Amino acid sequence: MTLSPELLLTVAADRLRTTRPELAAHLDLSTLDALREAKAAIAGDEAAGTADGAVVVAVIGRLSLPLWVRETCRFALTVPADRAAAWRRSFTRTLYLAGRPDNLRERFTFDHIADDASMAWVGPVADEATTTLRRLLKTFSGTRELSAWAPVTVDVPGPDASGPPGLTVRGPLHRDLYIATAGVTVSQLLVQVNHLLAEAVLDGLIRPGDRLTLRSVPRLSGLARPLAALRVDTEAHRPHRLRAYAALTEEI
Repeated sequence: MTLSPELLLTVAADRLRTTRPELAAHLDLSTLDALREAKAAIAGDEAAGTADGAVVVAVIGRLSLPLWVRETCRFALTVPADRAAAWRRSFTRTLYLAGRPDNLRERFTFDHIADDASMAWVGPVADEATTTLRRLLKTFSGTRELSAWAPVTVDVPGPDASGPPGLTVRGPLHRDLYIATAGVTVSQLLVQVNHLLAEAVLDGLIRPGDRLTLRSVPRLSGLARPLAALRVDTEAHRPHRLRAYAALTEEI
């Protein structure tokens, strides 16, 4: 598949239309400038406290990529439909903090904790519900750029493959999860891949029992397998360009 600038723009515009149709209706989404304008407007609402969506806060004590992917999917699968809708309206916004969940259990109630207690999630909730936690902990620092890794397969936990209510029952699927590494830091990976995984869960693309094979590539270009989902965002150091950060393939 050729990830042309036109395709990347189409993917980003479709996400905006689906998530915030009232905002997209007033913009010419055939241009990148319109997408940047929408992004700035949403960020302004969040900063002013006038956004009507929800946020998730993740506390990371120790980071293992396969475990993080597994637990991110596991957490997203537990989010109730009403809270998922508010989170989706906020584009599955998630903040990452550095801390040890075990040391925080007496002060804070987590919605999901990894089996080894290396990471935990709160939300989706209104911003003000996480103020105390965000003031206590520092932002997770992941400034190191990614290195390539050997493919590793992750099983998505769950008792069955039915997924959220209203979705057609299906058997478990095996997909590849491609992640771009060139010039991408650990913090950027968390943000970009989280959006892909969370929204894939909410869309029913990832369900309990599925398998994901994590594959690193410098850039997402020339992938042979058809894609089920693609994460597109502006480049960190070149905001006038779009880039594909992660991709979920159709069934292997």
